[in-house]
Order: sequence, then C-alpha cells, then structure tokens
Amino acid sequence: MPLRYALPNGLTVVFEEQHAAKVAAFQVWVKVGSADERPDQAGLAHLHEHMLFKGTERRGPGEIARDVEAHGGEINAWTSFDQTVYHIVIASQFARMGLDILGDAVRHSAFDKDELAREIEVVCEEIKRSQDTPGRRASRDLFATAYQVHPYRKPVIGTEESVRSFSREKMLEFYHRYYSPKNLVLSVVGDLREAEVRTWVDEIFGGDWGRPFEGLAPRADEPAASGRRLMLREDDVKEAHLHLSFLIPHSAHPDVPALDVLAMLAGQGDASRLAVEVKRKLNLVNEVQASAYTPRDPGLFSASLTLPSANLARALEESARVLAELRAQPVSADELATVKSLIEAEAVYQRETVQGVARKMGYYQSSMDGLEAEERYYQTVARLTPEDVRDVAERYLRFDRAVLTGLLPQGSGFTQAQAEEILHAVAHEAPTVRPERRVRRPANDVPMRVVPSRSGTGEIIQETLPSGARVLVRPEHGVPLFAVRAVFAGGLRYETAATNGLTTLLGRSLSRGTRTRDAEEITQLTDAYAGSLSGVGGRNSVGVRGEFLSRHFEPGFRLFADCVLEPSFPEAEVARERRLLLQDILTREDKPSGLAFDLFSRTLYRAHPYRMPALGEHGSVEALGPEALRAYHAAYMDPSQLVLSVVGDVKVEEVMALAREYFDKPRGSAKPAPVLQADPPPEQPRQEKRVLARAQSHLVYGFMGMRLNDPRRHALEVLSMILSGQGGRLFVELRDKRSMAYSVSSFTIEGVDPGYFAAYIGTSPEKVNDALAGIRTELARVREERVSDAELERAKQHLIGTNEIGLQRNASRAALLALDKCYGMELENFLHYSDNIAGVTAEAVREVARQVIDFDHSVLSSVGP
Repeated sequence: MPLRYALPNGLTVVFEEQHAAKVAAFQVWVKVGSADERPDQAGLAHLHEHMLFKGTERRGPGEIARDVEAHGGEINAWTSFDQTVYHIVIASQFARMGLDILGDAVRHSAFDKDELAREIEVVCEEIKRSQDTPGRRASRDLFATAYQVHPYRKPVIGTEESVRSFSREKMLEFYHRYYSPKNLVLSVVGDLREAEVRTWVDEIFGGDWGRPFEGLAPRADEPAASGRRLMLREDDVKEAHLHLSFLIPHSAHPDVPALDVLAMLAGQGDASRLAVEVKRKLNLVNEVQASAYTPRDPGLFSASLTLPSANLARALEESARVLAELRAQPVSADELATVKSLIEAEAVYQRETVQGVARKMGYYQSSMDGLEAEERYYQTVARLTPEDVRDVAERYLRFDRAVLTGLLPQGSGFTQAQAEEILHAVAHEAPTVRPERRVRRPANDVPMRVVPSRSGTGEIIQETLPSGARVLVRPEHGVPLFAVRAVFAGGLRYETAATNGLTTLLGRSLSRGTRTRDAEEITQLTDAYAGSLSGVGGRNSVGVRGEFLSRHFEPGFRLFADCVLEPSFPEAEVARERRLLLQDILTREDKPSGLAFDLFSRTLYRAHPYRMPALGEHGSVEALGPEALRAYHAAYMDPSQLVLSVVGDVKVEEVMALAREYFDKPRGSAKPAPVLQADPPPEQPRQEKRVLARAQSHLVYGFMGMRLNDPRRHALEVLSMILSGQGGRLFVELRDKRSMAYSVSSFTIEGVDPGYFAAYIGTSPEKVNDALAGIRTELARVREERVSDAELERAKQHLIGTNEIGLQRNASRAALLALDKCYGMELENFLHYSDNIAGVTAEAVREVARQVIDFDHSVLSSVGP
C-alpha cells in the first residue's frame, strides 16, 4: 500500500515500493500553473520549468542534466494550467543522488540573470515551434473561445512579448510565493525502502525554507454561458481542425467519472460511437476523438475532428447527431460494461512503469485532495448505470451552449452561419433511435482488482517450430498483462517506387478483417479483452503487435494469431485506410520537421528503398489495393518467416501450445527476400531545400551510417549521446549557451542496410547559417579531439540507464526480442547491450567519428522560409 506523510515544514510525501525493476521515479508536483499568473506574468510558470534546471547554489548551468545523465537517468518537467511538475527516473543504485538533484533544483534555484536571458530566447523558439503546429493553433483557438474571463483562455507558454518582459526579480517573486513546502507534493516510486526514503527526504527537503506559503492568487470565475460561442478561421493548413465542445465541471465534481465514461463511449477507440458512425461508416473524417478535460476549475467536453474541408458541414452535423443520441437514449449494459473494463484496465497498464505510478499518485495527492480519491473514482465508475451516463450527457451536452472552433484550409467556404444552422437543427430534431449496438463481451468476465506490482522474472525460452517459425517467451509476473509481437523481415526495404507506401497501408489493414471476423468484431473483442491490437511496419520489418490482460490470454492470443495468419483485406476497409493514408500524405506540410527528414533521406539515398517516405507518395498509394496486400502477405508473411515473442504474465507451456497450433505449418507460398544493393556514400556534399512559409526553419545535416550488425554501432551510439541529450554538446552549445533552438539533437539510425547519422535543429530563419556552422563545429571537434573521460562516462551511463528505463514495459521487451531475432542479432541487445556500451572507449568514439563524419560526403536538407 502507498505511504503518505508530511514533513514538519508542510511538504507532503507519497511513496510506494516496487521491486520489479531496479529503477526509481521522483516527481515534485508544485501546485501552481499558468492559470495562477497575473496578467503581467503570462508564461512565468512555464519559464520556471526551464530555469530550475539552469543552475543552483551548488550546481552550475548544465550540471543538473549532466549529473542525471551521467548516472543513467532522465530529467524533465511539464507545466499545465494548474501545476508544474519536475521529474527524474534513475537507476535505484543512484536514487539518493537523483533525489538530491531534484530537491536542489526546486529548493535552491539560482535564476542567474544571464542564464535567464538565454532561456527566454529558447522559450521564444518554443513559441515559434508551436505556431508551426496546426493542432496547437487549433487548441489555442478553442480555449480562447470557450473561456472569456477565466485564465484558461491564455496559452500556458505565454507570448513572445510577455516572456521577453520577464526579469530576475519577477521570477523570484513568483518562485518565493509558490515554491514553498506547503504547496508541494513529492511522489516517490520504485526499488527503494521506506526507511531510506524517509531519511533522504528529511535531509534534502526538510527544515525551514524561509518561504512561507501565502496561498494561491484568486482566479476569475467564468460566467455561465448564455449561448453558443463560435470561432471559425481559415489558415495555411491542409486539413480542417474542428472542436465541438461543452463546458463541464472541475476535477473534484461527482459527475466526472460519468463524464469520463461518456467520453470513452463517444470517441475513444475504434469501437466508439463517433469512430464507428462518422469515420468508419460515413468516411467523413481523418481522425475523431472525444475527451473530458477536467482540470482544477471547470473544464471542457470536446469532440475533436481532423477532416477534408469538403466534409465540414456533414461531419459537424453527424458528430452532433451522435452526441444528441447519447443525450436521448441510454447505452446498452454491455457497451457500458466494456468501457468500465477499459477504464479499470488503464490502472493496470499504468503500473508497468515506476514513472506511471508516480504520476498517478502525484496527481491524486496534489489535485484531488488525497490518494483515496483514486479508489473512490473507480468505485463510482463501477456503480454507473446506462441512465447515469445519459443523465450527464443531457445535462452538459447542450447545443444551445456549445463552443465550436475551427482552423480551416484556405477557401473552405464554411461559415459560422452554416455552423449555427447545423447545430440549431440537430438540437431541435428528433434524435435518431438506432438499434441497440451489439457488443461482444468475454464469457464469465469478472470485475477487475487493481493489484500492486510484484516481482518475478523468468528466463527466455526459445523454440523453432517445424514451419521454421521462431518463438521466444519470457515470463514476467510484475503486472497481470502480456504483450505479443509477430515480426517478419520486410518493410520499406521491400518496396519499390511503384509500391511505396505498401508497408504502411498493410500495417493499417492487418487488423481490419479476417476470414472469420470483420473489422467491427475485431475492434469489439480487443476492447472486451481490455487490450490493443494493430499492424505495425517500419524500414526493415512488418508485423502485428498486441497487449492484453493476462486473464484473457487464450482468446487474446487467438485473436492476434487470426490477424497474423488470415487477414482478408476487405475492399471497403482497404479503400478506407487508403483514403486516410492519402490524406496523411497531403498534410505532410503541416509537420515541417518530418518533411526535413524525408528530404534528407531522399537526398542521401539515390537508389535504395530507404530514400522513399514511409507513408508513400500519392501516385503509388492510390494504385495499391487488396490484391497487392494479399500478394505481399502470402510472399513475405508466411509462418516460415515468422518471429514471435510473448512477454508478460503467462505460462510458457500455454504459449507454446497455441504457437504450435497456429504457426506449426508453412503455407508454401513464401518468397525469398529481394536482393538489394546498398547505396555508396555521396561522392560530394549534397544539399536540398524545400521552401515552406513557417515560423521556423528545420535542418537535418548528416552522413551515411551503419548496419544493425556493424560492430562499430555501439561506439557511434555513444558518440551520438555525447552530442545529444540535455547534457550533450549540441544542446549545451546551441541551446543553452547560444539560445538558437528549443529542439536540437543528433540521431544514429541503423538498418539492415546502411542507415544514417545526423543532427537536427529547428530554429528561426535568421539563425540558420549560425546554427549550421555551430553543428559543423561540434562535429569537427568530436572528429579531431579525444572526448573527455567524464563526457564518455556520462554518455555510456545515460544509454545504459535509459535502456533499462525503456524496457520496463512488456511491449518494449517483446519488440526488442522479436526484432533482434528477426534481424539476426539473436539476444545481443536484450542480454548484452549494457556490456557492449560500457566497453566503448574514447579511442573508439574518435575513430568512428572520423569514419562516419566526412564533410566531403555530407547531406544537408532544410525546410522553411
């Protein structure tokens, strides 16, 4: 059971022991956010998130991130309307140090004047990045329209004008008022003991901070809506972003559990009402989802759509009609039972990682007046009836008080008058009464009990079936879940210019129908087993992944195996997925950083399939149909080519029995892999520019890289980490010291054939030349100079530690096992990654830098003004 106690100075501590992994998470929840700012402080809470990592009385600028990364940890923060949260995940052997760093940052931040000036520039770059993101712009419009008086109407990040106005004195005023022990919650979860946690917390957080808490500043109350609020505007976007929203109560209101259930019924998951009616049956939208956002003050229930502008009127009408039906007609008992199970299952999935548990505990203690609120929440969900859900729908989904906002492509022609007319008509028409939805439920299902994580790890069992299929099983009894992954060699490597996009279309279609089940049944069964199931494809492979509660192991595995072996690729389903994929291709310009990487690949590779975008091109995707998918599946997804991994709360003998039942025999139609020639490195520097009117320019600068099995890859990975990360050279030199960017990093992407090594930066157009020169300078340094022992150890420990953190989830372990086996790596990365990284020397780093970083054979891609 979680422990909760308070220090004499008022700081609240919540702690839970977990020993499934040698990892610990620390989170400090400061109960102040952007909604607590005065008008002259807009963005100040978010700027604190940046500045607390910029030095303390004991640690200089950059030391906090370097110290955490040098001990294999991750440190970051986020700011919302209501809180600011600082968090560290680190190996438990370094937990004391991690907690000391977090406490030092929160308690003794220096707010150096010069560092503040530099970080203000970084935040201004972050603001520009958000201006280039259509979804962010659409969200800002929603909150600015829904709230006329309340501070939720303002963006958390502030504006460039407000952020540039901040002084050190203004920062300290906010810091001293709100960063007081009585306004903080420390959440601790992981491989630790209560006695040591209490001792450390007393030493680091105890005593008088000299900052008595005077309470939060009052917030302006939002007046009750007296009518509809609409704001539609045209912008430089390729698809429309529409939000149909309604004001709802705050997080502690007793209606919130029912509103969460209503949101899941309305628009969360492929089986939800909006997804079935508006997306699948009518093909009106690219994406649709519903959410119940319940912060500290009244929040919003939203149906959010992205869609072609030609469908705006019909999509709004049909989405409103779905919500009107939920107001008028109770859902079926089976539909409600499925959603209840999914909500309960979320609590289990969150227990896979220490940071997931720490976040939940921090939220309930800081925002819901105590950990007990979680149990009350689930008890309320369990008691809900169909009539309870209809009641909240009727109470809050009132079209006479709806908020409608839209970011629309130029020339869409959809007006506020049209929208008003549609909402008025739907509000006054008799709701459509559809037949009760047939929902599949597991036989003899029982209510779930959320249990603490328990340790228990088995060895990896391997078996090759007569078909040639290779099966790996690793029992992990920490949480009552299992993950399963089927992998086949293929992916983008097997595509041609004529079939580019096939892997993505195939992955999206694998779970959209089999010989015995249609797409709706697969979706409903996946929900019934409280799981997830989808196809997946990449540059080197394709397959299927699934996660389910372990109590549904047999039916979940059978459903998974059916999608692997017997996908039927129905014409209607493939046509729908193809239309959505074509829309994704159309909207690539809305994601300029992704465009920069696509342009880089096309410039680096001239003949190899890696040159092509994973989504495909319009012409090639338009020509793909069910026959092409069936032919690929028969040729390259035969049991003889399969690698299957299962990780989680399973019994080995049960897994093997089902694996033999389904995958024991080949189908006889498998084809050998295509023969590919690797591209040589560029014979001279190559450079390509894509002109795009955006606030930032995006640069990718790099070189031909390595294969997955290249023995030098570990040294290259260490080199990349020396450059990247919050303590890396690119981050420190270009972001921390010169304020050129919010996002800057380096990447090494290996493949079955040579991949690439590159640096990326998103920066203001006037800074492009200096940014590129700065990147080249740092790349030249690692070629010519031996890296220091401290830098080398930081990079190695960070890689080792974050690998351990990343492998907490069953799905991550299942993917690593299956992909390594498929690529001929056996269990190299799973069993020996840490040893291989630890063995990298400074000489090996410089040698690989000289071999890979060759300025005479470089590639530069840029997207921007």
